[in-house]
Amino acid sequence: MRAGQSDPGAGLLDALALLSEVADDLGVHTVRDTHLAWSRRVHDRIGGMATVPRLVHHGTAEAVYGVIGVGLRAGALGLDLGARTGAGPRLDGRPARRMLSAVNGLIGDRLADDRPRLALPMALRHAGHDLPAERGALAEAYPDASARVVVFLPGLCEDESAWDRAADRHHATYPADVVAAGWSALRVRANTGLAVRANGALLDALLTDVVAAWPVPLERLVLVGHSMGGLVARAACAGSGPWVSLVSDLITLGTPHLGAPLAGWARRGSAGLKRLPETAAFARILDRRSVGILDLERGLDTDAAPALPHIRMRLVSGSLARLRFFGDLLVRRNSAAGAAPDGGRLFSDADVLHVPGANHFDLLNHDDVRAALLGWLAEVPVRTS
Repeated sequence: MRAGQSDPGAGLLDALALLSEVADDLGVHTVRDTHLAWSRRVHDRIGGMATVPRLVHHGTAEAVYGVIGVGLRAGALGLDLGARTGAGPRLDGRPARRMLSAVNGLIGDRLADDRPRLALPMALRHAGHDLPAERGALAEAYPDASARVVVFLPGLCEDESAWDRAADRHHATYPADVVAAGWSALRVRANTGLAVRANGALLDALLTDVVAAWPVPLERLVLVGHSMGGLVARAACAGSGPWVSLVSDLITLGTPHLGAPLAGWARRGSAGLKRLPETAAFARILDRRSVGILDLERGLDTDAAPALPHIRMRLVSGSLARLRFFGDLLVRRNSAAGAAPDGGRLFSDADVLHVPGANHFDLLNHDDVRAALLGWLAEVPVRTS
């Protein structure tokens, strides 16, 4: 689906069909394989006298699990047929949209292939809906469109509402702050289960369309990405879109430029579970994580997304005061700051802000980040010949 296309129209029946499929594929199969693995170990300990009971036990168990699996698959097929007719309520409202964004982050690459109605397109979001990158639609949504625009990109499993975090406590959000400073704020939603480079290409296409259709001539673009959103922004800037020349600043908040340990722990955990037949089935659950999550383990080096001389990098990290080694609990400080263990830096002239006491999600709305963001926007951008 092309970037900027309207909502895919996913409904409750689509979600229930996916739930039935997952319940069979991961739930029933995991329980069955674990059950039979433990049974084999017990019967092997007993020895030859247990041969007949083992055959009866395993035959009965496999039949029961098979019946349950057939029922779930039949249910998924029936729900799919109903969903194709458009029956049932749509997945609308903020809670449903957040759930859909989370599912896309976990298995979005599979959804794009197997259940495209549940796969989120890369799109501008406005008032809870996709906003076409067309001049009329943009002019109506942004009647006071500015020549200076900030694009906000969410992280893994997040949607555009992530930028409203703690708005009641701070009485402010970054998008509202930049609008008050005379800029226009655009929010983007993506299928964060796709590969970072794939989403970068989609963002490149989307911003190419937005710049061409923006109601007034654009003078300056700033990209703000939380977590994975910062990697996607870097990947997009490595593209060939004409909008790249307008980008003055790329601001990343808790972005794992050098990878995130949590993603690596999932890989190592899967390898450990596979060592025993009694736990191997649980490794299947970890192995189903999306390619987007796999990309978080590796990060994005400058070969994949080279720094551009006219774009000023602004890197924000957080850490819990007593757990600095773990950074903000999801991304370590050195990774968010692009600082390699050997002392090298991904971006030698980047501005780095560390926010002590802030966890990964606090960076979405924090007074220290807000002050820095507004200060960076007020600076005169770097110009290159």
